[in-house]
Amino acid sequence: MVRGVFTAASGMAAQQHRLNALTNNLANADTVGYKRDVSVQKAFPELLLRRMGDEGVIQFPYRGEPIGSIDKAPVVGRLGTGVEQNEVFTIFEQGAVHPTENPFDLALEGNGFFVVDTPYGERYTRNGSFTLGPEGLLVTQQGYPVLGDDGFPIEVKANNFYVDQQGRVFANERYLQDPDRLVQMRENEWDETIQIGQVRLVNVDETRYLRKQGENLWNVTRESGDAVDLVGTERPQVLQGFVEKANINVVVEMTNMIEVNRAYEANQKVIQSHDQSTARLIAEVLRAQ
Repeated sequence: MVRGVFTAASGMAAQQHRLNALTNNLANADTVGYKRDVSVQKAFPELLLRRMGDEGVIQFPYRGEPIGSIDKAPVVGRLGTGVEQNEVFTIFEQGAVHPTENPFDLALEGNGFFVVDTPYGERYTRNGSFTLGPEGLLVTQQGYPVLGDDGFPIEVKANNFYVDQQGRVFANERYLQDPDRLVQMRENEWDETIQIGQVRLVNVDETRYLRKQGENLWNVTRESGDAVDLVGTERPQVLQGFVEKANINVVVEMTNMIEVNRAYEANQKVIQSHDQSTARLIAEVLRAQ
């Protein structure tokens, strides 16, 4: 009976971990570039159950010497010994691309990450909801500069930069010569543009082993491998004026949450049943004495 209590308790703990992952997904359903987490469990080794009361091993003698044996006690079935959380890994499938008409918003179509400079070193993100920093830099909502291919932050001016699908950043040459002239550029004026940089995009060999750092940032690990710059056809498309929504289906997450709650309640009832059975057994033993 005690074994059954521990088995059910391990199931409750595993469902709690799964519930934590689901609630975190739902809480970030509107977070730009968020990737959903999945909790995976693994079972403890199972035990073989044999019927009690039968003879054990039958020997086959030959000329007085045993040549073989069979187990007479038949196998009744298998007994699970519990479950534990194996890992929580992230699904890096593409999220829906949503138009915003904000020139500071960038979205990636394909595999890859933006690179931002933080006080702890370079970090990686799919959140392209950027803004203009006080020093004229393209920065994240937390103020971290977005890095270009040259390793330096990207400098832009409001109403005077354009990002193509290859991540190249262009600005109007006339505006660069007269920075006090803030104008909304017309289509024919973009013929006078010059390239001022290119957004740096990277990827790793094993994205599932990237470590979340908070604020929708990622860091490499030994298992994921170092970040490698993407060049040429390996680079994902960069869409200006768009953001990548979280790859979460709220209906699916809610359905999974209902399933987790029911599994948790089932394990809870198992523990209650074992507790009642143990109490009844003790009462019968005491009564017999």
